[in-house]
Amino acid sequence: MSTASVSKGTVVPAPLPWSGLLALSTAAFTAVVTELLPAGLLPRMAPALGVSESRVGFLVTGYAVASFAAAIPVTALLRGLPRRPVLMGALLGFALSNVVVALSSSYGVTFAARLVAGVTGGTLWAMLAGYAARMVPAERRGRAIAVVLAGITLALSLGVPAGTALARLAGWRAAFGLLAGVAVLLVGWVRWRVPDFPGEERGTRVPLARVALLPGIPVILSVTFFLLLGHQVMYTYVAPFAAQAGFGRTDVVLLVFGASTVAGIWATGLLVDRRLRGTLLAALALCAAVMLALGRYAGAPAALLVSAALWGVAFGGAPTLIQTALVDASGPAASDVATSLQTTVYNAGIAGGSLAGGVVLEGAGAGALPWTALPLMGLALTAVAVGRRHAFPPARLPYVRSGALPVPPYAEVEDRSEDEESRRSC
Repeated sequence: MSTASVSKGTVVPAPLPWSGLLALSTAAFTAVVTELLPAGLLPRMAPALGVSESRVGFLVTGYAVASFAAAIPVTALLRGLPRRPVLMGALLGFALSNVVVALSSSYGVTFAARLVAGVTGGTLWAMLAGYAARMVPAERRGRAIAVVLAGITLALSLGVPAGTALARLAGWRAAFGLLAGVAVLLVGWVRWRVPDFPGEERGTRVPLARVALLPGIPVILSVTFFLLLGHQVMYTYVAPFAAQAGFGRTDVVLLVFGASTVAGIWATGLLVDRRLRGTLLAALALCAAVMLALGRYAGAPAALLVSAALWGVAFGGAPTLIQTALVDASGPAASDVATSLQTTVYNAGIAGGSLAGGVVLEGAGAGALPWTALPLMGLALTAVAVGRRHAFPPARLPYVRSGALPVPPYAEVEDRSEDEESRRSC
């Protein structure tokens, strides 16, 4: 498959492999809905399982902890295997877990099934960005990752609300059964349209510790951590904050935020391959400005809704920008390991932000939440600003390819393998 065609002296990039990328995006969608759906079904699941609503909430916690714990060791264990079978196995893990949840009347069995889903989720998230990067030429890497990670945005803005609505109409078990069916269909879609890639040969694998210390990687991981800390401090407790602002419709606030993330991911897809650094700086600056506005105008419902919209735009594209920078810094060959590190840091940020926000809420009250989030957003912004050389360079691919920046380890090996694959398919 050629990566470009020439028309009247102009090099025209080949079209994106849309079917394969959309399959990966649907996998991201399925993973996010699977993770978060119990949070919207607490009153319905609790009587059926014979437990309190708070214990049903632990089904989300258990998933996150399993994902946090499994991402690095499972990715390291499986990194030598062909990529497509690993991806299909993760999707089958989701299908199995959701079937068990749909049929189970035992809280213990349900919790165990959620742990399985968390392990497969950690494995899946460690693969998706790197998989997308290997399916396209280097100069289109950012847009491919944006397409795949758009599944997160659609899950937050449409998938979880739709699953909650389905549970009201047909019961919560039907919602999990439908998710299981989607995962099974995805296995066939991936087998049909997603290319396979070889695993890493033992002699060429970059040790995990070396990946973690590659130039730029520590800075990128720190941006992930501080951004998620600040985000979760505010997002987890948006309901009491909205109530303090005199706006009791938390669902409307979350809908405005979720819908705005669609605009953020769309804008990011247009800019990520040409203006990654500038776009990320602008997004983080806007996040910080939103926290400042929420702190200053905490009692104004109109300010809350406008801030939620701007927050969604800013945060919606941030994961794509950060993951693209991570793949650039690690090189596609080591991207699975690098992304497993980010998955762990991401979940640590979620857990830490939720915990910190809860402590602040109990102590100083909801009005202190944006002031707690603001310095954390500022730290993420500062890390991007100072990470100019390796983590977030002003210009990405031209500098990497011309040698003005160090080429990521094994990038040349990866490029040669992709060239050979292209010649064979031609």
